[in-house]
Amino acid sequence: MTDVVDADELLRRIRRGREHAAAQEDAWRERARSLAATDPEGAAEAADRARAFEAVLRVLEEIVSPGGTPVQADGVKQVT
Repeated sequence: MTDVVDADELLRRIRRGREHAAAQEDAWRERARSLAATDPEGAAEAADRARAFEAVLRVLEEIVSPGGTPVQADGVKQVT
């Protein structure tokens, strides 16, 4: 049996997911920076994870604010 979710609850869940994705992206970017000098392979993996969370964040942003200004991450060039 599945629960029926109204639009307001769905929007709340999407916003929570967006906040989580943003926090995870920041955490993985910070980890990548901290590993850059001592563990280049670990830094690359952390940067990949940050980019994955950035992609999730962009999708959730587009759902909440269609056609809005894209999320810009440090060091990431927006390609259109």
